[in-house]
Amino acid sequence: MTKEQQHPQYWADRKIVDNLLSGQPNDYKQAELARLKIRYRGFPGAPDIQKDLEKVLQNWGMSEEQLYEITRQIHEKGQVYKTRNSDTEDWA
Repeated sequence: MTKEQQHPQYWADRKIVDNLLSGQPNDYKQAELARLKIRYRGFPGAPDIQKDLEKVLQNWGMSEEQLYEITRQIHEKGQVYKTRNSDTEDWA
């Protein structure tokens, strides 16, 4: 049996996930969903976040592969995080 771990970014990510659950998709939200899906993939903890990320995908009517295809196109444009302050963001 493995012990469930707490992700160091859990509380910040929880706020983002709550925002995603209550909103409609746009470039920024889709990029955030993809980023968090990757962050929590295989992580031995945060089952609530992992479950809610799947729920967002269902709410938006897309598969994980569709999400990644869309976000690849978004990132090719290079604008989604243009206004974000990368000095204070944790991209881990």
